[in-house]
Amino acid sequence: MSIVVERLTYIYNAGTPVARVALREMSLTIEDGTCAAIVGVTGSGKSTLIQHFNGLLRPTSGRVLVDGLDVAAKATRGLDLRDLRRRVGLLFQFPEAQLFAASVYDDVAFGPRQLGLDEREVRERVRWALAAVALGGEDAALLARSPFALSGGQKRRVALAGVLAMRPRTLVLDEPSAGLDAEARDELYARLAELRARAGITLVLVSHDMGEVAALADTVFVLADGALRLAGRPAEIFQRTEEIAACGLLPPPLAQVLALARTQGYELHSTDLTVNAIAGAITTERARRALVTEGGAHVE
Repeated sequence: MSIVVERLTYIYNAGTPVARVALREMSLTIEDGTCAAIVGVTGSGKSTLIQHFNGLLRPTSGRVLVDGLDVAAKATRGLDLRDLRRRVGLLFQFPEAQLFAASVYDDVAFGPRQLGLDEREVRERVRWALAAVALGGEDAALLARSPFALSGGQKRRVALAGVLAMRPRTLVLDEPSAGLDAEARDELYARLAELRARAGITLVLVSHDMGEVAALADTVFVLADGALRLAGRPAEIFQRTEEIAACGLLPPPLAQVLALARTQGYELHSTDLTVNAIAGAITTERARRALVTEGGAHVE
């Protein structure tokens, strides 16, 4: 499922003295099956943008097409929006605050039940979704347990399972690792990678964590003041350190290592922001410089 945004403008309280432009003439495309990251500081327009992806907000002007469906069209009402929200699962920041049911099972089952599915199908979806987030869909004790008695990381995964149980083709996550410790964060990343590999889900991450983006995303869209400022692959975008800084962001640490190495005269070429890739690029460049020096040339 592709998402195409064409010259999108959104104004809160349009036509009133307190009108505020949140998005300005924004255009971008998120390809089917990819992981796209939308990054920017608070107030850059990230959350406003993603709420257009399942019709929670409608454009003031411009268009948003989700799998060919125009979410702003007057004809898009009722059943179309309901179908759109099944296709696009949206998980807000700190989703564990959205937990409400007496048991894990009932919380995850809520969405499928709203679709009018029979209980057998609901049960299968609950078990699949919990297994997908590594919480044991066959564990009767867990299914009966109150979600409020779980750890923070487990609550986050139950909330994610509740969205997955709707079987969305696109999953939008707003600051998915906020408040998680390192272990829970790494576990979440692993689950998201598995979902992409097994189910072919398109992922959209809203984040200000550049390390998270570098680890997961295929494409990065950098927002500032409601406008799209940069777009491209993470390794390309994060090497544009001055432009990233102008948007109020810091590149991930490994991109900063690349930038620092270049100030020391190292011409490094790496499209992969991982420790092994950067270390390999530095080792290769040092070997090249050593050969040049041994050959009688002087390397600055």
